[in-house]
Amino acid sequence: MNWSFPAALFGQQPKAPAAFDSNIILVVVAAIAALIFIVFLFIFFSFIRLWIQSLLTGANVSLMSMVGMKLRKVNPEMIVTQKIALVQAGVKVATEDLESHFLSRGNVPRTATAVIAAHKAGLDLPWKTAAAIDLAGRDVLDAVKTSVNPKVIDCPDPTKGKQFLDAVCRSGIQLLAKARVTVRTKLERLVGGATEETIIARVGEGIVKAIGSAADHKEVLANPGLISQTVLHNALDAQTAFEIVSIDIAHIEVGENIGAKLQGDQAAADLRVAQADAEKRRAAAVAKEQEMRAAVEENRAKVVEAEAQVPMAIAEAFKTGKIGVMDYYNMKNLQADTSMRSNIASMSGGQDNRGS
Repeated sequence: MNWSFPAALFGQQPKAPAAFDSNIILVVVAAIAALIFIVFLFIFFSFIRLWIQSLLTGANVSLMSMVGMKLRKVNPEMIVTQKIALVQAGVKVATEDLESHFLSRGNVPRTATAVIAAHKAGLDLPWKTAAAIDLAGRDVLDAVKTSVNPKVIDCPDPTKGKQFLDAVCRSGIQLLAKARVTVRTKLERLVGGATEETIIARVGEGIVKAIGSAADHKEVLANPGLISQTVLHNALDAQTAFEIVSIDIAHIEVGENIGAKLQGDQAAADLRVAQADAEKRRAAAVAKEQEMRAAVEENRAKVVEAEAQVPMAIAEAFKTGKIGVMDYYNMKNLQADTSMRSNIASMSGGQDNRGS
């Protein structure tokens, strides 16, 4: 029956029946359900393989957890794979801890491998400790390997350009030594512990000190193990991330005679000091000689000045009548006689010298 025609004649809008509204609602609900079903199928088929793997291996990672990982931008496949590896190795780690380490920009696969290796080796390495080591910038897997299989480091480090340690015995002989230090990682001290460079520096210092305390270089050459024993007893691995297993002297040879060289340098320095003192005294003597010569010339000038006053005194004596003409001639005769005697004496002295 066409019920819309009369309503159109009277200018009224047609009204749909209630059955029509319910049909539309059913269609919308069906579409939404179909969409949800399609999304579920997509998610189910995307994670079904991982979910089955986790279910069969005992990891027990639910589909909702995987969906949450996807929404949190976490790689579900990597997390589930590492969780399976940890469970199969007998290590209990929560999925949230793996996600947290991933979101902290940690290396989850390497950390998980390190924890598994430590567990298989019987070492106590909880997941939180391994994660802290990894986030601190240390290679946690290498640390576990070093703890299981100790490694050898050279002292001094040849990569720094130095091949030998220089040390001098009390006898003054220089010894050139090279050591090999075997270390094992201490996992509990890896966070906050000093690195290999500290071990190399401490061992080098200990070797130099041990050689320096030796009375003679022959003792060191005859028994290099004395150096190792002395160094090992100093607890050089304190506050470091390593435990020193052994210190072996790989090479030792005799260098220069530093004591003799230092003594020679000291003698040369003393000679230069003595020469400087002698030159200082010579200069003082020359200056004193010049002063004495100046004093002699000064005294001679005074004598000449006094002699120049003699004729004036004689003339004054003539004027005052204190001396007569005969007295003056007697004085001149006396001077002439004295001069003659002096000349004869000088001539006889020269002949005696030539005759001898």
